[in-house]
Parts: sequence; structure tokens; C-alpha cells
Amino acid sequence: MHCFTCQSTITPGDSWCAKCGAAVRHRVEPDSERRFVTILRADVIDSTGLVAELEPEEAVSRLEPALAAMRGAVRQFGGIVSKELGDGVAAVFGAPIADDNHAPLACHAAIELVRRVAGLGDAGLQVRIGLHSGHVVAYMVASEFSKVYEIGGAAQHLAARLEAAAEANQIYVSEACQQLADGHVRFDFLGRKALRGFAEPLPVYRVMGASDLSSWRVRRARSISRFVDRTVERALLRRTADNAGSSRQTVLLLGDAGIGKSRLAHEFAQDLKAAGWRLIDAECSPNLQGAPFSTLKRVLLSIFETTAREMGSARDPRSDLPVIEQCAVEAVLDLPISHPQWDELEPHARGRAISDASCAIVGSVARHQRTVLLIEDLHWIDRASDTVVAALSSLQAAGLLVLLTSRPDGMPFWVARCQAEVVAMRPLDDDSSRDMLGDMLGSSDNADLKDRIISHTANVPLFIEEVCRGLKDNGTLRGQWGDLALVRPIDELGIPTSIQGVIAARLDRLARPERQILQIAATLGRRSSEAILRSVAALPEDVFQTSLAALDRVDLLVRIDSELESVLEFRHDMVRQVTYESMVEKVRESIHSRILSALESDGRKPSDSDELCYHATRAKDWDRSFVHGRAAAQKCLARSAFSDAATYFQTAMKSLDMMPTGPSREARAIDVRIEARSAFMASGLVAEWFELGREAERRANVIDDTARKIAAMTVRAAAQNFYGTPIEAVATGEQIVSLAEHGGDLGWLNVALYGLGQAYFLAGRYREAERTVARACYRLEGPNADAPKSTMPKYVLLLCCMMKSFTHTVMGEFEAAEQLQQQAAAIAEETGRPYDRVAAAYSGGWLMLGRGEPAAAAAILEDGFVLAQKHGIRLFVPVLACHLGMAYLEQGLFDRARGMLTEAREEAKAVGYTSAVLRSSIYLALATHRLGDVQAAQNMLREARNTARQQGFSGLEAEALFGEAVVTPPSDAEAKAAILGALRATIAIAAESGALPLRHKAEAMLNEMQATGDELS
Repeated sequence: MHCFTCQSTITPGDSWCAKCGAAVRHRVEPDSERRFVTILRADVIDSTGLVAELEPEEAVSRLEPALAAMRGAVRQFGGIVSKELGDGVAAVFGAPIADDNHAPLACHAAIELVRRVAGLGDAGLQVRIGLHSGHVVAYMVASEFSKVYEIGGAAQHLAARLEAAAEANQIYVSEACQQLADGHVRFDFLGRKALRGFAEPLPVYRVMGASDLSSWRVRRARSISRFVDRTVERALLRRTADNAGSSRQTVLLLGDAGIGKSRLAHEFAQDLKAAGWRLIDAECSPNLQGAPFSTLKRVLLSIFETTAREMGSARDPRSDLPVIEQCAVEAVLDLPISHPQWDELEPHARGRAISDASCAIVGSVARHQRTVLLIEDLHWIDRASDTVVAALSSLQAAGLLVLLTSRPDGMPFWVARCQAEVVAMRPLDDDSSRDMLGDMLGSSDNADLKDRIISHTANVPLFIEEVCRGLKDNGTLRGQWGDLALVRPIDELGIPTSIQGVIAARLDRLARPERQILQIAATLGRRSSEAILRSVAALPEDVFQTSLAALDRVDLLVRIDSELESVLEFRHDMVRQVTYESMVEKVRESIHSRILSALESDGRKPSDSDELCYHATRAKDWDRSFVHGRAAAQKCLARSAFSDAATYFQTAMKSLDMMPTGPSREARAIDVRIEARSAFMASGLVAEWFELGREAERRANVIDDTARKIAAMTVRAAAQNFYGTPIEAVATGEQIVSLAEHGGDLGWLNVALYGLGQAYFLAGRYREAERTVARACYRLEGPNADAPKSTMPKYVLLLCCMMKSFTHTVMGEFEAAEQLQQQAAAIAEETGRPYDRVAAAYSGGWLMLGRGEPAAAAAILEDGFVLAQKHGIRLFVPVLACHLGMAYLEQGLFDRARGMLTEAREEAKAVGYTSAVLRSSIYLALATHRLGDVQAAQNMLREARNTARQQGFSGLEAEALFGEAVVTPPSDAEAKAAILGALRATIAIAAESGALPLRHKAEAMLNEMQATGDELS
């Protein structure tokens, strides 16, 4: 085992490196996994020119000092040199052990690297450095004699491009790295730069130097929320502070990163300061773990600055110390020491003098004034300071409160010895989190979002802040802090890059079995069954139970109450996401495959097909993905979840296409597309529905399967009724009926007849429509009724009754229409399917409108409209909305009519329903006319009439012409002539098509004009 800082060998069991004093980070050898890291690339500028004329030995001697400086700088700040490049290095920070400070550490390493190379005194050795933070795949490459830690992925290329763009002794960083290190490091924005291999110029920053801000000040500057209730913890701290009057008190605030340790410590320390206490504060830095006495130096400087500010220069705490102890303080402060007695002391004696001096100074300060000594982040303390801080925490001094913070993995062993009160910090409660979110988001209608954030973050304050910041930065939330509005739906809250390292560092502390179980649980989802976990993990039972207990203890995977089985749940979903995303693709596939096998052997029911499909797809088991995807789609169809069904059918089709080609696969591919038609149709995915039929037809031609070709053409033709023009739809429909009559598949013949009847109807050929659909009805009403596979004959019969009722209504044959409507309603009542009920409501509303009963029509259509929206039956939404608008128009509710018809037209455009766009435009124009905008109404009707004529919608052309006659004011001879021309054209088209009600309306208006003498030659 080796030290991460200086690479010296470490004896097992040691907590500190004997050479550099850095804290030991224990780890197991990692497998390949995804990591979010910072990559450093550095090289010597013009190294070729430097060594071109040198012998090999001389060339090595010239460059080796620079390479050694690079290696030393990287290791000093916890980086790993992953590759040496002859004249430079590639290094990674944040792996193989995750570190939430990987970006600041990399920046500090780069600064140190430039300093070390410059300190070599060789003017020819100038370096340039590039830094980028991003996701990589990290893995160990083993050779016969060594192992090398490698990284792969696009992130390393950006670091290399930044390195190539940097000037001499400059450090260029990406925006991702800058955002993570900002505050800890000072940057200068250089604008956007074109980098080789990247299509667009990228923002580039230059490192200007290390910041002198403490970590707490950096966090505080970024904070966007006020301190919220920590009643229990504050009460405990207050009690301890009260006891400090008689003896020294020590408190350790213990908790994971982001839990709020520093916030609580500083809020409480400021309260004490306001009450007359002296505050001495210092923090341990991850950048200085290898620097002896770096933490103690900050403590002493804080004391001297505070006393100088409060007491003036009249009294220096060092003045009462013995000479040796004064020398000890000067040694810690890196001041020159000339006293010979100090030089004669052995190292351990010097350490004792430093500890005694520090205790004496703190004790003296506390005697003069009650003092709180705040030392943060003990998990990053250097070894030399650790010994002194242990002594300070055990110091017998009244009026002293020692307040410490640490993460659980870095809690000092001496805490128990100094009788410290350990306060285990927990996440906020829900009410406090809502208060915090209320301050950040405001009190507007964000209740659902707040609940989602609370669930996502498990009430960890830092996570809450960073998620909110991310939503504001990406534009999902807009406004000012305290008054933010949600401007678009949120699918995933995501994981801000600023806290990915925090979570990953927690995961890296887990033992291998615990990590294995957590990965399986993350693959299963937010919740998982203990039985499935046990089956997939395949660990000895004692190891399994011990690991579960350990995960529960650290609040990563906890047990929840369940009456049915033992269930485990991630405390917050961010841990699950980081765990899942840290696995490389092959590991994920393997776990998904094992889970799939476990679920299938567990006797899962067809109702679980969606879960099985999920794991099969991610396991890339295409055969099982197809089977379970198709089953999940069928399940969704059965409960009228058409959009979900379409999604699962797409999964099944894609899975099938990943399998080896052949006639069998092609036959299944055709069948599943034909089966999927109803899901795409009901969802209003008209273009996709049309493509299903066309693709199925293409595949049927390839394998020369006539029966499947007829079915595929029928699907395409049905979509063409909505997606194309009536002329195309009629031609295709007639061809398919002819093929079906000779092909022997009576079920598809019935569907083809219905589709052709619909095409005739849209073309305004109502008599042909009625005769064609009547044939289908006759065939479907008999005892030998046929329908395509997986389709009930009564479903097709209902559609035929609906279409035939439309046709009779348009032709004024209301008694026949009524009989057909009653038959459609009876079938819908029998099946109970939402789709059937919506279809029956549509034809019922159309009939009531034809009869001149708009109020009754509106009542029926409103029910159908609500049902269609509720169940996602989007195909019917625009036509229901259109006829509902027509019903409002007939009742004189012009504003409501205009609103509903506008919605109908927009929805029809979105779906691609051409005839519905035209019809809603015609009646929207009539509503607009009744509201006083005659010119707009005329323009809309003229456009609708021209489009209907060009595309062959003769019935809609007649309705548009009649509308033009209605809205055109007879103001002059030209206008009157236009009205009469429109009426005569309407009568001609209606007479030819059989639309008697429309013909009678036009004739009545024409006769009225003639009777009043308004006829013009």
C-alpha cells in the first residue's frame, strides 16, 4: 500500500504516512467504473527543440527534472499520474478514490507544478497546463511487472486541447472545472476559444492563483438560503457552552458532507461572539494535508489577529511564554529562529514544545475572556497538527469551548479520550426543508416541486441548495431568489456536478459486498425487495445481512415498513443515481441480466412485464426485451394507456431489429407493427402510424408475404385518411379492398372496407361512403363476423356504425343515423373501453348537431372530450373539440366557441389530422364573424376553401363556400355576386354528394335573396 501524496510505502494499519504525514486513505483495488474527475495535462513547451541535438542520455537528463517536478506536484495534492508522455504527464484527481475537492486540488497542483518547474532555474523549461472536469471510465491496466491506472473518454481530449492552447507557464481550464473550483482559486475569463476537434468555440479560463478565502467563506458566498431550524442541536450546544464556565468543554459536530456542520458551527459561534465570547476559528485544508502544522498555524494566526484587534498591541499572548516555547510558535509560523537552544532540541522535544506553547496560549486567552475555539474539517487535518489539537481538546481550562467538525470517516481516535460531546448531524426535517425552499423559491405555486426536491435530496441542505441552483442556472426556474417561477416541466432533477464528488466519496468508503449490494439496488430502482437483492447478490447470508445492516446504519439503503415483504429504499435518489452512473456499461448490463433472471424465476406475472422489459432492454437481451416489451404494450392497450403502449411497442420493434435477420424475424416485425397500429392511432401519432404501415409493407414485399402485405397496406391506408389527401386515400383504399377480396383474409377485408368508406366520406362522396361501410356492417353483424387477429369484430363494427351514422346525418337521414348511433352506444356500453365510449360520444354529438339540438350535442361531446383527454385518446381530441365548438356556436356562445375551435385547430395541426384542421378553421371563422371581425373570417374561409378544393375535400369545400356566403356583407353589387356564386357552388357540390341539409340551407338563403330582389345578373 502506498501514500496517495508522496507514494511512499505504508505499513498496514498506519493512519499517517511516516514520510510526509498525510492521512492514509484505505481502498480496495477498483474495477472499471465511471468517475467524475478533474484531468490535468501538462507538457514542456517545444521539448523537441530542446533535445533535438542532444544524445539520448543528455535528453533524458534535460527533461527529467521537469517531469519529476510534475510528478511531485500532482502527488502533493492527491492526484494520480495516469500516463507519462515523454515531455509531460496526464494526471487525474478524484480517482480511484472519489474526492469532492478534485477540481480545487487539481488547480492547486497545477499552480505548484508551474512553481516547481520555474524553480529549477532552467529558462528553457517552460510548461503549459490544461484542466477539465468531466466523466471518464477509469480502470487498472496490469502488466507482468506493474499496474497503471488509466482513464478513457472524451473528457481527457478537452484537457489535452486546453493544454495545447495554453501559453508558456499558463494554466487553462474548462468552464466545468472553473465552476467547481471558483472561490478556492482565482480565474480570469479569456472568452470563447476555438479548440481543435470541437465544432463550437468553448469558454476558457486562466488560473490566476490560489484564493485566500477559507472553505467556509467560499461555501457561505455561494449559499442562497438562510439558516433554518436546528433546535435540538442548538439547545445541546447552548447547554455545553453554559458548562464551559467551570471547565473546558469539547463538542464534535459529526456528519457527512453537505449536512450543515459548518453552517451550524458558525451560526452558533456568532451567537456566542455577540454574547461577549472571543471567537478563534481555523479550518483544515485538503490542499495542506501534507504540510506539517498547517492547521495549527491557522489557529495561532487567528488568535494573534483576534487579540491584536480586540486588545491592541499592549499585550501579545506570546510574551509570557518561555523562550523555547516562543521559538516553537515562531517555528509553526515559519518565522526565522536564531536561538541556539532550539537548534539543539530533538524532534520529539520540539513537538512537545509546540504543543505546550499552543495550550498555554489558548489557556491564557480563555482565562481573560470566554473563548470558543472552532476548528473545522478534522478529516483533512495534517498529522502534526492532529497531535496538538488533541491536546487543546483535552486542555483543562475554564471558559474554553472547543467546537470541532468532522466527517464520519475522518473522526479522530482521540475524541473519546478528551470526553468530547459528539453531536451526530442528521438531515433536516420536512418542515425545515420547506422553510429553506420557501426562502429560495418563494411562496408561489411550487408545492409539487418542493416535495420532489425534498424526496430527491432527503433533506440534505447542501443538496437542496445545489439542485435549486442547477434549476435556476439551466432556465427551468426563472426570476430572482425568493421569487422563482417554474417555466417548463421537469423530467429529472438530476445531480449537480458540485455534489457528485460528495456522494461518490461516501460510496468509496463502502466495503466491496456493500458496494455490490448498493449497485444491485440502484439497478432495481428507488425501492427493492430483499429477496431479489439476496438472489442477485449471491453472497453468503451472514455477509449479506451484515452488509445490509451497514448500509442502513449510514443511511444509504434503509429498511421500510411493508406488510408484504422486506423492502429496502434509498434514502435519497441522488445516491441511487450516482451509484448507477458510476458503473460501466458492461457491469450494468450484467446486473440487469441477473435481475431479469431472478425476476423471471420468481414467477412474475404478466402484469410485471413492464419491469421485465426495462431490465431486458438494459441487459441488451433483445429476444426477451421483445417478448416483454410486446407483453407490456398489450397490457397498456387493455387499460387504454395508449401512449405507454406506443412506447413499449417501439421498444419491442427496436429490440427485434437488433436480432439476426431472416424471414422469421421479418414476419414478427410486420406482425408487431400491425398490432401496434391501435396504440399509435389512438395516441394521435398519425405520422408514426402511417410509417408503421409503410415499413410493414416494405418488409412484406421483401419476404413476399401477400397476406401480411394486405394487412400492412390497410394500416397505411387508414393512416392516410388522416395524414394525406382524399384522392390518395381513395385510390389506396380501392386497391386494398380489391386485393383483400382476392386474398382470402376476410377480417382485413372488413377493416379495408371501413377505411375505404372513411376515405369516400372525407372526399365528400357520401353515397359511396354509405354503401361501402354498409358492406362491412353486414359482414360484421353475422355469426361468422371476422376481424384481424387480436381485434374483436365488435370493435370494428362500432367504428363502422359510427362512420355510417355520420354519413346518414350529413345526408339528412336522421332515423337511420339514430339506429346506427344506438347500436354504437350499445357496443360501447358492453365493452366499457374508453376508446369505444369516446367514439360513440363523437357520433352521438354529430347526430344531435345535425338534428339542430346543440345543447344536447354539447352535453354528449363534453363527456367524450373529457374522457379522451383523461385516457390520452388524442386522435379524437381535435374532432371532439371542433364539434363541441360548433355546438357552442349554434347556442350563441361565441367566445366559448372561438376558444374551443382555436384549441381544436391547434391540436389537429399537432396531430396531423388534415380534415380536422380544415373543419375547425371553417367554424372558427364563423365564430370570429359573430364576434365582429368580418375580414378575418373571410380570409380564414377563403384559405380553407382553396385548401379543400386543392386537396379534394369536396364536402368541406361546400361548407367553406356556404360559410363565405354567410359572413360576406351584401354591401355592393360585387359582394352580392360573390354571395350568390358561393351559394350556387355550395348547392352544386351538396347535390352531387348527397348532403341534403347543407343543400337545403344554401337553397333557402338563395331563395331569400331572390325573394327580396337582390338577385343580380
